[in-house]
Amino acid sequence: MAVITEPNLRTGDYILKHIYKLLLIGLIIAFAFALSGCAGRDIQGTIVVSGSTTLLPIAEVAAQEFEVAKPYYRVLVSGMGTSAGIEAVGISGTADVGTSSRELRGTELELDLLEIPVAYDGIAVIVHPSNPISDLSVAQVRDVFSGNITNWSELGGDDLPIVIVNRDEASGTRSAFAGAVMEDESFEVNSVVLPGTGQVREVIARTPEAIGYISVGFVAPRHVHTEVKALSIDGIEPTDENIIEEVYPISRALHLLTNGLPTGAPLEYIDFVLSEQVQQGAVVDAGFLPVPERDLIQIRYMLGLVEGGGN
Repeated sequence: MAVITEPNLRTGDYILKHIYKLLLIGLIIAFAFALSGCAGRDIQGTIVVSGSTTLLPIAEVAAQEFEVAKPYYRVLVSGMGTSAGIEAVGISGTADVGTSSRELRGTELELDLLEIPVAYDGIAVIVHPSNPISDLSVAQVRDVFSGNITNWSELGGDDLPIVIVNRDEASGTRSAFAGAVMEDESFEVNSVVLPGTGQVREVIARTPEAIGYISVGFVAPRHVHTEVKALSIDGIEPTDENIIEEVYPISRALHLLTNGLPTGAPLEYIDFVLSEQVQQGAVVDAGFLPVPERDLIQIRYMLGLVEGGGN
């Protein structure tokens, strides 16, 4: 008969200690795997990229592919919002490259920040698929988000109160939407305020009375089974062509930001983001529009990557 010889050891305590040991071993193994990505690599520099959650899918995929192409660099990417990215690259210096989904504003214009467009995007006004409304004017959208219109029946829809879903104040998407739509009106304070694009989309998809706004590229993302409906604005649908030609009223450029003209590793990363591999890969896969070739030539000239202005 087997006997447990360790004194004063109850079965429950033994099992618990055994679980703790297994968890510790698991953590050590996980940490080892995390480090293995850098094992055997002679890391010569680290590039920190921080900012917009909208640009996060592009920045992350570009970072992974950049490290494959240039394994002597490590790229750390985070998405804390456009305002946080601007502060990180322009004020605190904790990031080498910022990502922004809006134009600079206010005191940000006093910073020595270089804006480098890497993609184009439209902001879609979205509702639940069951909502009978399919088109609103910019003025109507403004009245809804300012709280001047509070029931869908006022817009020709069902007799239901409108649930406004907004982004937080750090969001570049919110700022771009406000600049294109709100004019001098303030947002309705009694709104659902969420920190990310995915959360906004999910709430709209599950709430028949709701209205919100997200990047066009996230209206119908891959591997997502819930649906939302994008409205046309002033009779203009948020199609690729309408966004590129700046016909759709709520359009914007997505930027990388640097403190002055970039050099060294950050410049190499930016050049990679502007490459065909990323523009036709990560940018398109994320649902955004790549920078037209004529503009890429000018951007590369501005960065000193090519000679001549491509006139």
